[in-house]
Amino acid sequence: MKELKSYKSWTISDEFWEAIKDEVPAHERDPEREYKRKPGGGRKSPDMRKILTGIFYILRTGIQWKAAPKEYGSSSNLHRYFQLLIEDGFFVRIWAKGLEKYDEIYGIDWEWQSMDGCTTKAPLGGSEFVGNNPTDRGKKGLNGAC
Repeated sequence: MKELKSYKSWTISDEFWEAIKDEVPAHERDPEREYKRKPGGGRKSPDMRKILTGIFYILRTGIQWKAAPKEYGSSSNLHRYFQLLIEDGFFVRIWAKGLEKYDEIYGIDWEWQSMDGCTTKAPLGGSEFVGNNPTDRGKKGLNGAC
């Protein structure tokens, strides 16, 4: 019997990496800053594919940043790169690329779209049904308290 490869939904396939690697922002030195080391000195840049895999692992599983497996690097480094990628617009760009690819393969009906959501009050919500907020209980002037 043929053994199935274990699939991890946060892994980055070679095909996906090829599609997005040019969107990963390159680190550039700040020309306004004076550096102690020459260009190319110091720590080497981390493997961005590994960093992204770690970020996707955290986003997919919902674990805390501090609980990230060490195989992806330090949790603080993963979080720092996550913030940098957000600021750079990386995730928006790869989302747009994904939409373009989906539209190319399957087609998106741009004329008809639907959104599910609700912006009304809950029908049974309100203080007359649930009472005061627990953090307000015991405060002067509320419910006959002191």
